[in-house]
Amino acid sequence: MGLDPDRTAKTSGRDLRISPKAAREVCTKIRNMSLDKARIFLQEVIDKRKAVPYRHHKKKVGHKTGIEGFYAGRYPVKTAQEIMKVLDNAEANAEFKGLDIDRLKIVHIAAQRSRKIKGYVPRAFGRATPSHNTLCHIEMIVEEMK
Repeated sequence: MGLDPDRTAKTSGRDLRISPKAAREVCTKIRNMSLDKARIFLQEVIDKRKAVPYRHHKKKVGHKTGIEGFYAGRYPVKTAQEIMKVLDNAEANAEFKGLDIDRLKIVHIAAQRSRKIKGYVPRAFGRATPSHNTLCHIEMIVEEMK
């Protein structure tokens, strides 16, 4: 990616119990934001004051007001809380490296599907329905801007 290791800090959250679809949309929204703006946006999502635009997984997603440039959106509270923890971890890593916290910007954030936790729900007449929970990886790189 061509990032300077003296001005960047990396962090990741592994096997988080959040939806990869919601994580992808939140990551797309907060990419290229400063850490303060991203934290404010995530807190507004947690408080259900600002919706996250759903650009890819938008079938049967209701329209929300206040989304700039798009119509479909949701309030993925659990995803926002987990990404907030990864954001705090990135800030701590940057502070440990001696970077200026006020000038940090998210240059890379991505969500990938992780393993599935397999489970089965017992049904009537001795049958069972599979219920699999897909976990998610989040990786983030913050860079100190000049």
